[in-house]
Amino acid sequence: MATAEPIKFTYEEYRTAPADKRYELLDGDLVMGPAPNLKHQEVQSRLGRRLAQFVEERGLGKLFFAPCDVVLSDTDVVQPDLLFVSRERDHLLSGGENVRGAPDLVVEILSPATAERDRGYKRVLYARHGVAEYWLIDPTAETVWVHRLRDGELALAQTLGRERTLRTPLLPGFEADLDDVFA
Repeated sequence: MATAEPIKFTYEEYRTAPADKRYELLDGDLVMGPAPNLKHQEVQSRLGRRLAQFVEERGLGKLFFAPCDVVLSDTDVVQPDLLFVSRERDHLLSGGENVRGAPDLVVEILSPATAERDRGYKRVLYARHGVAEYWLIDPTAETVWVHRLRDGELALAQTLGRERTLRTPLLPGFEADLDDVFA
């Protein structure tokens, strides 16, 4: 008895998915996730506002909030919670429809339905495509894990919690008080 090959989707097929659902395309598998909980959305909003203001005031590039398609390949399309594309890499935005390639910074805020995927598969995927920095944020544990690209891998650079300040060499001068972010 022959086993059927799993169906793999391409970006063109992904584009026809219903617009009222949140999908990602991971190695050709169409993955649907539930809407984030309120704490997740509060953390995304607080951190996103700080990042957006900093980036816009200095003309450093563009910051986007989910849902925003990041097309890494024909079979990998993700929608990070927050993403930053520097002015130097604005060619990734030239189509005006989505981000075509790896952003400089990707932020994923963990949810019970996505935490394992964000920590594992997506961290490896982002490294393979050249994301320079990857933040994993756990709104329940009030923790931020900062990963930086080194030797083709997004390696843990620091772990931060309340009473700490989030900074990044990608955005010199940026600071986010994590007490405020997790308030």
